[in-house]
Amino acid sequence: MTSNGIGLLNESSLHNALKEHYAGPGDLVEAVVDGFVVDVVRGNEVVEVQTGTFSAIRDKLRALLEGYRVRLVYPIAATTWILRVEPETGEVLGRRRSPRRGVALVAFHELVYIPELLDAPGFSLDLAFVEQEEVRVADGRGSWRRRGIRVVDRRLVRLVETRTMCSGRDLLALLPGTLAQPFTNRALAAEAHVPRRLAQRVTYTLARCGALRAAGVVGRERLYALSDQAPQPSAPTVRSGAEDGRAPREAAPGRD
Repeated sequence: MTSNGIGLLNESSLHNALKEHYAGPGDLVEAVVDGFVVDVVRGNEVVEVQTGTFSAIRDKLRALLEGYRVRLVYPIAATTWILRVEPETGEVLGRRRSPRRGVALVAFHELVYIPELLDAPGFSLDLAFVEQEEVRVADGRGSWRRRGIRVVDRRLVRLVETRTMCSGRDLLALLPGTLAQPFTNRALAAEAHVPRRLAQRVTYTLARCGALRAAGVVGRERLYALSDQAPQPSAPTVRSGAEDGRAPREAAPGRD
């Protein structure tokens, strides 16, 4: 649904742009596969772009993996531009760059819901680092934390790079290279500069998929180390936006 041509109430612009990016000649878009609507079908591979929680599609992914290869695409905002727009007319009131920059480990906020799928045959994960615009309106309908301001759309400016992970072990490459072993959640949070809660989700997920193992306790902190069954991770496939099959999308002119 749109309002005054600026995409108000439409929260899927980023999703749709990534779906278009992944769809190539001959691919099916928004196709029904085994009773599920999937974003892209390419031969025996289905591509699912997920900008929301993985818990909502966990059963869908599990079912699709029984007969297809599944590529899950998860966008991470490397750079965010905040657009303030007038809710009635859609006029752009201001544009500024957010100081927040997404890091790869934020994917574990969602990966915690699907650890058993990370090593499933045919499953792969694309971490799509994007530059995006976040469209906000001050119409009093947002949360009290935002003082009534709400986010009504997220738009893709350009795809910066994509990192492809084909197993839980590949995700070990996202851990800080300075992290000594064994390590605690506290040490991981400090080295990666992330909240402790996120560090806990990282270790839980990697332990559940067999990439990490429990390595004792120090004080009241659990220790984690690479699993004996987990070799050193291979370097993930990294592609720039241009190398990913299409030229990067650029911001519309005149918005700076």
